[in-house]
Amino acid sequence: MNLLFRHISTSIFYSIVLTILVTGVTLFAFVDDWSTIFDKKIEDISFLFILFVIPVSVGIVTGTVTGLYWRQRIHYLEKKMEEIIKGQKLNFDLEIPKDLGQMQHYLEQVQHKIRMQTEHAQRLATERAVEREQSLQEIVVQERNRLARELHDSVSQQLFAASMMMSTITETNPPKDETIQKQLRMVENMIQQSQLEMRALLLHLRPVALKGKSLQEGTQELLMELTQKVPIQVDWNIEAFIVDKGVEDQLFRILQEALSNTLRHAKANSLHVMLVERDGNIILRVTDDGVGFDMGKLKTGSYGLQNMRERAYEVGGSYKVISFPNQGTRLEVKVPHFEKGGEEE
Repeated sequence: MNLLFRHISTSIFYSIVLTILVTGVTLFAFVDDWSTIFDKKIEDISFLFILFVIPVSVGIVTGTVTGLYWRQRIHYLEKKMEEIIKGQKLNFDLEIPKDLGQMQHYLEQVQHKIRMQTEHAQRLATERAVEREQSLQEIVVQERNRLARELHDSVSQQLFAASMMMSTITETNPPKDETIQKQLRMVENMIQQSQLEMRALLLHLRPVALKGKSLQEGTQELLMELTQKVPIQVDWNIEAFIVDKGVEDQLFRILQEALSNTLRHAKANSLHVMLVERDGNIILRVTDDGVGFDMGKLKTGSYGLQNMRERAYEVGGSYKVISFPNQGTRLEVKVPHFEKGGEEE
């Protein structure tokens, strides 16, 4: 039973009960012959009928007014709770009744607690990032760079040579058999896909961390390197802002994972990256025009998506992916940004 119907029903019930009580007391106290009441008519309408129509009408009007009033207040509070979930700042622009004043206080406390927990999570992430950078395992870094160099100098170059040879065969001396031509094209496509897989792997191996660069500098360097090595149109919108080292580190790794997924699976022709600050949030958005996928059939155990989601949650952010088959994919991460030296809670 919804709120409005419940208020109307309650008002009608109490109106009828009150009418019966008042009428009964009046009849017992002042009327000797009750038959006159039953025979009484007003404009050919029974007095008893009017006696009960009036409280029902009053109950409907009263219940509708009070129901709409409280439904508006409850929807208002629901909207404020939704703002808390989205990380927006509470702004009580509507007068709250005294009965709900304590609830407003509780909502402000909940938002304050969430803010403090988010700041604490970001502070912990920053401390961990600083510790990782200070105690960086040089052996691991060198090994990753060594593997990247060997893969680039051997496997990557061999794939490139094989791709050139296949192109030469299919262009200069194509076989007359259509079946063989189809098979050669399939082999050429497989080689090209392997090259993209290799570039995605090298992208994972080489840029281990920002290494003293800001998030904007590291992002631009990564995207410029991508445009030089991968045949894909890349454009970006990157704005200047200052954010904690821990948040920078996690956003940069999310970007690496997103670019790797695009190269390996999307088959995209263009890629757009946006890194801006809006309404107290750092927004990282990666959009491609690739093959996309069906959100309903998305595997819950997808390691790449799960890894990006966990990194976003670690710094108190939100993570969202929107994709449709043959319509591309958009990934968006929002992280609350708290200005340093601001108001103390």
